[in-house]
Amino acid sequence: MQNLSGTVDVDGLSYEWELRSEPQWSDKEGWKGMTVSVQQQDMQRGAVIEFPAPKRLLKGLPRGRLHINDTIVARSIRAALAAGWEPSSRGKPMTFMVDADGN
Repeated sequence: MQNLSGTVDVDGLSYEWELRSEPQWSDKEGWKGMTVSVQQQDMQRGAVIEFPAPKRLLKGLPRGRLHINDTIVARSIRAALAAGWEPSSRGKPMTFMVDADGN
């Protein structure tokens, strides 16, 4: 069974993560990828990581097994931090797009 949430260490800091939504169909935008929320422990501002829709869905194939793990989440946290996410700042969660590997 695959985990849908967890804690991952990135550069010595702990981050909580949780799957928010699986890939889903939108009449306006077509297939949207899964989203994962992340939050640095004891910090206020979270981030939402958006992954692309799996290629198999774009090709009309049936839904496959969800592919998310601590390694992909850690990569996506580093990408969000590099793109300007500041977990210690205030405000609404920021949203970041990453590739299927979390980069």
